[in-house]
Amino acid sequence: MNSKPIAVFDSGLGGLSVVRHLRQILPDEDIVYFGDTARVPYGTKTRATVVNFSLDDATFLLQFEPKLVVVACNTASALAMPEIIRAMPVPVIGVVEPGARTAAEIAGEGTIVVLGTEATVNSGAYPAAIAACGVNSRVIQKACPLFVPLVEEGRDAGDPIVRMTVESYLSPLKTEPIRAIVLGCTHYPLLREAIATVIGPAVHIVDSGREASLAV
Repeated sequence: MNSKPIAVFDSGLGGLSVVRHLRQILPDEDIVYFGDTARVPYGTKTRATVVNFSLDDATFLLQFEPKLVVVACNTASALAMPEIIRAMPVPVIGVVEPGARTAAEIAGEGTIVVLGTEATVNSGAYPAAIAACGVNSRVIQKACPLFVPLVEEGRDAGDPIVRMTVESYLSPLKTEPIRAIVLGCTHYPLLREAIATVIGPAVHIVDSGREASLAV
């Protein structure tokens, strides 16, 4: 077995949700994690800035001689993957395509809701990735910019402010015939319980970080 580590980076703490899945799926692997908490969030920044930050992060991790780089940030995966892949001497896996593929398999011709940062939503990466799966799903995107700072502040799904924020973002979607909802930011699984409470038990929640970990 290749004993070199798997390198993972995110804009902050959210990518640790991906590390958790990697630990469960690949318990014998060494993992190096970098969270760019000095410059979080990425989701409100321009594409050029996200590309520059992502290249900084990935290049920093090369000093650990990884065999693989995981871009555990949906914003970086949506906006910077071509540049990261070109710059890296090792394989690179993002979170958008694995999450989109699973959502398409679940929803088929049904409705998929993608929750993400403003930058991820504006990029159109998820609708494009879902369409590339060959399904004619209806995709609704919803930017939830307050979710990331809530997670970075250490607030969990039981926090009244979290519940109020989730309700504000998602309550308009309750009338939609949703088959799957994609957590299109690796911070969002830390609020999964609150999201599930608002959206209802019949909707399948897709964790893009878990799907990326399975791809790894």
